[in-house]
Parts: sequence; C-alpha cells; structure tokens
Amino acid sequence: MDYNQLAEILFPDIKETPEDIIKRFPDRNLPDGACVTRIGPSPTGFVHLGNLYNAIIAERLARQSGGVFYLRIEDTDQKREVKGAVETLINAMGYFGVEFDEGATSDGDNGAYAPYRQRQRKNIYQVFAKYLVQQGKAYPCFLTAEELEAIREQQTANKENTGIYGKYAEKSRSLAIEQIEENIASGKPWVLRYMGEETDEYITVEDAVRGRLEMPRNNMDFVLLKSDGIPTYHFAHVIDDHFMHSTHVIRGEEWLSSLPMHVEMFNALDWKQPVYCHTATLMKMDGESKRKLSKRKDPELALSYYQQEGISNDAVWELLLTLLNSNFEEWRIANPDTDYREFPYTLEKMSISGALVDLDKLRDISKNVICRMSAEQVYEKWLEWCVKYNGDFAELIQKYPKRTLSALNVGKGGNKPRKDLETWKQACDFMSFWYDETFKFEDDMSVECDDQTRKLFFARYLETYNHSDGSSEWFAKVKEITQDLGFAVKPKDFKKNPDQYKGSIVNITNMLRIALTGRANAPDIWEVSQVLGEDIVRKRLEKWI
Repeated sequence: MDYNQLAEILFPDIKETPEDIIKRFPDRNLPDGACVTRIGPSPTGFVHLGNLYNAIIAERLARQSGGVFYLRIEDTDQKREVKGAVETLINAMGYFGVEFDEGATSDGDNGAYAPYRQRQRKNIYQVFAKYLVQQGKAYPCFLTAEELEAIREQQTANKENTGIYGKYAEKSRSLAIEQIEENIASGKPWVLRYMGEETDEYITVEDAVRGRLEMPRNNMDFVLLKSDGIPTYHFAHVIDDHFMHSTHVIRGEEWLSSLPMHVEMFNALDWKQPVYCHTATLMKMDGESKRKLSKRKDPELALSYYQQEGISNDAVWELLLTLLNSNFEEWRIANPDTDYREFPYTLEKMSISGALVDLDKLRDISKNVICRMSAEQVYEKWLEWCVKYNGDFAELIQKYPKRTLSALNVGKGGNKPRKDLETWKQACDFMSFWYDETFKFEDDMSVECDDQTRKLFFARYLETYNHSDGSSEWFAKVKEITQDLGFAVKPKDFKKNPDQYKGSIVNITNMLRIALTGRANAPDIWEVSQVLGEDIVRKRLEKWI
C-alpha cells in the first residue's frame, strides 16, 4: 500500500509537518534538574480531592526544583464538558493555595506552549496522526458499533482479551486504498487506529513511585483519533507532554493498565518518555474495611465539601502531605511553627498502598493549624469564609471587630494553648456566646446548684464584682463565696468528705461559666469576662437572681 497516498486521503487539509511543530515548541530554558509538571483535569465541573492530591505532588516537584507547573485542560470528551468548569477548577485550586506558572486560565491561555486546551490542539494531533499513517503505523477503521459489540461478545465467550488486535483487526487492516476512498466518499465514519504488533515481549518502566514495572508490551490496535478527528487520551497525552516538555507525569494508579500503550506511542515517535508517577488511590474506612472514595457515596471526595464545611485549606494540605510522605508527621513535630511548604517533599517517601482519608484526623490537624495562627489571621480567614457561606455571622463579627479579635486571643497563651476551633463553620457555633445576638444556653446547671444556690451566688458575686480586678483577686472572691455557700474550695476535700459539703468549687465555676457562655466547656471565666465587658457580664448574671 502507498502510505503517503493514504495519508493524503485521510488528512488532505494537513499541510504542516512534524518539523514545523517542533519549531513551534522549542525546549524550555531551565536549570538542570528542574521539573516540568502539570495537572490535566477534564472540565466536568466536579473537582475532587484526587485533583488536589496530584496537584500538590506536581506543584512541590516543580517549586522545589526551580521548574514549571502548568494547567492543561483535557477536554477531548465534549459530552462530559460542563460550562464554567475551567473557572470552577481554577477557583478551587486557588482556594487551596495551588497556583500555576502557565496554562489555561479563566479567560484564555498563559504561556509559550499554548494552546493548553486539547480541543484547540486538534491540528497538532492530526499532523502526527498523518505522520504515523505515512510510516505505516496507523490506519483507518470503519467498524460500526454493532460490529465492535459482536467482536466483544465473541471474545468474551472465548475468554479472550477484548479489543481490536490480531485476527480481529484483519478486516480493517486489509482494506485497499480504493475501498477506503469509497467508504470516505460515502460518508462512513472512521477512527484512526495504531497498528499494534502481536508479540510476547515485555516492557520495563521505572515508575518514580512504584519502582521497576514489568508488563506485556502493547499488542492492541488502540484508537488514536475518534471519528470527529479529536484524539483519545492515549494519543493526546503523548503529544502534549512531549511538546510541553513535561519531565514528570503524575496520575492515579488506574492508568497503569494503559501504560503499555503510552510507552508504545513514545517509542513509535522516537521520543523520550517522561518519568511516570502512578499515585495511590484515595481510600476511606467503611466499617472494618477500606474502600475507594466514591463520588456517589462520599461527599468528602469533592473539594467543594471542604470549602463549604470551612475546613482550613492549610489543614487539607497537611493531611495530604501526611498521605504523600511517610515522614511528614515526624517533620511537623520537629518543626511545629514552620510553613508546610518548607517540608522537603520527595517521591521516594510515597506509599503505593491506598491513601486513607480520615476526616477525624483532618479535624485534629485543623485544630492544630488554626491554633498556630495569630488572632488576626484567624479573623481574616474566618471572615472570608463567613462572607461566602454565612452572611449573618460575617455581619456580626464585622460589627464587633475589637471584641472578636480579643475573643480569638483568649486561651492562646502558655505552653498548651486551647484548641477550640476546628473549622470556620464550627467557629460560628463555638464563638456564638461572645455576642448577645447569638448567645444561647447549651448545657444545664449541675444538680448541686439549685435555684436558691444560684440566686445567692450570683447576688453575692455581683455585689463584690469589680471588672478591674486581676485574675487572682477575682478568684479569691469566688473562693470566699464558694466557702460561705457550703461548697468545698478544694475539689479533693469534697472527694474525701462528700457528706460535709453541698459540692465543690468545680460546681460553682461551672455554674458561672454556663451563665456567662451557655456551656460548661468554655475558656477561662476571668478572661471571658474581660472580653465581654462589665455591662454584658452583669446583664447575663442578673437573669439568675
């Protein structure tokens, strides 16, 4: 067969050559060892935790090596594309602190290797599709959906691998040029297939995460271009990562089965393949067993879940870093106040087993992350979240900025600062007692403090209350009233002789804490009083007299 003639029949409008494309996308001018990485999500509108997981790997490799991290939109499947999906993805990544050096943006492309949207690169793919036809390595296939299904059923019945290869490819491979021309002239749809070889050979790939991989060489006649002339992922990936000069391809382990096709393609085009990094699947505990996170079952797979729940983006980063490198937690203990971006991330420390996403652990991490922030940082991040998700509370904390900042500073001192806040959403609930507009009682008074005790205590307390008292002076007065009411000033005294007392000072201070904050678990009473101010303190306590 005259393959040059066949190439002209299939691609009559393609006049550029591979050499022309090579000139358009020259090598990058980067220092030795610099990594060029990317993420290539589909614009489906669903941005998931796996996108961020792989983005962090790619971003860290590029940043730590002085390289480039870019965004490519893999929009070859137009049926799944959702309007505004690119903006959604960019905004989600921005929320989590992932910034791109180049690539697709909300209003176009930024970078010398544009376009960064695959549908806009159709001509580039077809140049190399035409080249492969000229080399006798690709051919048009006119098999209908019904014929493909019949082949699949036959292979299944024979317990054979499904796909087009060997004898199942003979009908399409053996078409004469005249038959191909006739089919095209009559409007028959066709796809372009790579011409695989029947072989028992194995290939070896050094995966940066999984080490040495050995697998059978590709023997499939896989599709390069679909009937609309748009490439499959297998073809587009090879073309794009070669001409964008990606050094590393970070993707999920579900792509391992496709690796022989990609290696075959790089070899067929005589190009150096990038370093592959096949990452572990994100898992969760379901009862006693682990399973893959599901879009249908698990809301925490969506990045929007963490935004809506108000989980700190820094906490999500730290959780993912614990999954990505086994030594991150050890590093964090040794460097409690260091920015996590200074952690020396490495591919060698990555696990190949399923990465377990534990929301309880995430909330613990989040408590620690927020605890390390200054009151001003907490205020800004909390307000930013409230503006978007809780407008009423945003107005409230903006109405009382001084009180709010003071409240956020309560319990921050000392060697063991309080860790009351775990998410911005939960902060709205926990911080509600600082404002009369949202103050409510959540806990009941203890049975030891009956109505008469409460009236007597609060009356005496307000008689002696001096807002300018220091913590020691204030507590001395509380102890005096406690003793006068028949409660043990020392809890251990009550424990030894419970019959001699109505209760202990713990009951009294809890009663005071509930009266002022509505709950038994709250910060130091004296500090709370200082922030609330004398007028609010007296108003809240007078209700009990």
